[in-house]
Amino acid sequence: MNISISIEELKRLLTAMPTDQNIMLTGRHGIGKSEILTNFYAERGMKVVTLFLGQMSDPGDLIGLPNKNEQTGKTDFMPPYWFPTDGEPIVLFLDELNRARPEVLQTVMDLVLNRKLAGRQLPKGSVIISAVNDGDEYQLTDLDPALVSRFNIYQFRPTATEWLLWAQENGLDERVVYFISNNADWLDGDIKQVDEYVGLEKSPDRRAWKKVSDLIKGIDRLDDYKKFVAGIIGVAATAAFYASVAEKNIVYGKSVLVDFSKVRGKLKSLQLHHLAVINEGIFRCLQLHDYADSSTSADNLMAYADWLLDNEKKEAFANFTNLITDAKYPKAVVFISTKTPELYRKIITFIKNL
Repeated sequence: MNISISIEELKRLLTAMPTDQNIMLTGRHGIGKSEILTNFYAERGMKVVTLFLGQMSDPGDLIGLPNKNEQTGKTDFMPPYWFPTDGEPIVLFLDELNRARPEVLQTVMDLVLNRKLAGRQLPKGSVIISAVNDGDEYQLTDLDPALVSRFNIYQFRPTATEWLLWAQENGLDERVVYFISNNADWLDGDIKQVDEYVGLEKSPDRRAWKKVSDLIKGIDRLDDYKKFVAGIIGVAATAAFYASVAEKNIVYGKSVLVDFSKVRGKLKSLQLHHLAVINEGIFRCLQLHDYADSSTSADNLMAYADWLLDNEKKEAFANFTNLITDAKYPKAVVFISTKTPELYRKIITFIKNL
């Protein structure tokens, strides 16, 4: 069993790991491995070169083409397009390692063992990271234990909370964010819809939900888009998503912070799990500073908390206090403790009385 790590843990791992130690990440497709690595290293001024090994049909695609050296009369290999010639270290991301042909994997062995490719040395400080996709939807190649032993192996499992923070920060459609908040199992859904004619399978993943958001953002009525959405995330996930969109009295966490008086009337009929989703939405907004005015947001947050306590919604308020003690939203905790000190005192008192 491999060690599971989240996005934040991956970032700490990349910071701490010596550059001469190779890292292998296992996990589902579409969970953002490449994007996270690219953004992480871009902030540090390092270029990430992604090679999709499963698409390479010949070792020459990786090491370059042979060329006669006119001076020596010997055969050299012309460097491939991606190989650094300026001496600057790179991050080499070997994606789809377990989909590569055996002959390509032989070339990878020299690369990860000696940091060499056809006799050329990678610049000092270069990092090698590989990715192995899980799932029976792939035609996979058994990896040589000798190759696997050259990597430190971690199962990359980003949490739903991390994705929701990313989704809200990047402006994904609120209906998608709300649905995943309420149905986290559908984020990386294992339920697949098989096309009876061509045998193709479709299931939702993080990349697919971003596509759905891009498709429907700014569209109020989604009736005519149902088939389009189903082609992205599958029929089963689409049915669940449309059922969520059809719900009445939906309240988003941001709406509470913007103007609590407008949504107060909708709260009375909501069940505990809906209020818990609102709580999470509030904390995400506070974590990301996704609110218009701190004073107004503080007043609305205080009014919402008082409403929970005054309307016998103590279980929902208990959920709210649990988020305070959780380490997922540190900036939200700072906001509550500094901008709404009275609420913070109520939370402390509530916890003491449990």
